[in-house]
Amino acid sequence: MLLRELWRYMRVRKKWWLLPILVALLLLGGLIVLTEGSVVAPFIYTIF
Repeated sequence: MLLRELWRYMRVRKKWWLLPILVALLLLGGLIVLTEGSVVAPFIYTIF
């Protein structure tokens, strides 16, 4: 539901510059969730 509303907002208001920001946030969030319990987690957190 939220993604559909964001897509509609970007399409109507011509805010295409928001798309790379949203994709980057989703990828970073997914990376943090996937590496939460792994051995790689300390190395990921030192990057940020």
